[in-house]
Amino acid sequence: MPETSSSILSTANFNVPGLPLPVAVTRHRTARRMRLRVDHDAGLIRLTVPARASAKAALGWAKEQRLWVDAQLAAAPAAVPLEPGATIPFRGEPLELVWSETRRRSFSLHEGRLTVGGPRESFSSAVERWLRRQALDMLSAETARIAAEAGVVVRSVGVGDPVSRWGSCTSSGAIRYSWRLILAPPDLLRFVVAHEVAHRLHLDHGPRFKAVEGKLFGRPVAEARALLRELAPTLRAVGRS
Repeated sequence: MPETSSSILSTANFNVPGLPLPVAVTRHRTARRMRLRVDHDAGLIRLTVPARASAKAALGWAKEQRLWVDAQLAAAPAAVPLEPGATIPFRGEPLELVWSETRRRSFSLHEGRLTVGGPRESFSSAVERWLRRQALDMLSAETARIAAEAGVVVRSVGVGDPVSRWGSCTSSGAIRYSWRLILAPPDLLRFVVAHEVAHRLHLDHGPRFKAVEGKLFGRPVAEARALLRELAPTLRAVGRS
């Protein structure tokens, strides 16, 4: 969602004395300034720099951001394993995970509780499979609806668990989403779908793309984009141990 592979010129990892994590430096074709973020899942500090930037100068600048990096690491939410008794977000609302020793392999969603039967040792994988199915069903339906509104064809819809993006769209019309969108409020899921379907008309992120994106979403996207960025660490902590 945030970047296309054609815009990335190169990526290299560096160990920088004084920084708690390796730094992944990505040279980006359209970057106009340096950008830094902590990738909690990958255990990296990601530094995006303009195509002609000095790597030495960029790494020096990153080292100067140590206090900011430490604050990001301290603020990272704790991992939430998919275990009985855990509470996770589901469509933006709390969902308690319950294991039933007496039920066969089944799922029951009722009043904020997901009850799962089957062997205790397969509980976590069963819950994740259920979440992925829910995500695929909802994202497929929403993609079909918004694609029809846009007058475009989407060849296929799939879900995965990418490290740093919520969705991607190929030039052939295959769209793939993060299954974790099912954890987010429905409005944010719809925003990502609008973003990816808009790419069926414009593969870049230029003014025409942004106009289509806002039209398909139904309002300016800045608030939804900011909220998804804010919730991202929490959503990505679900299912981690």
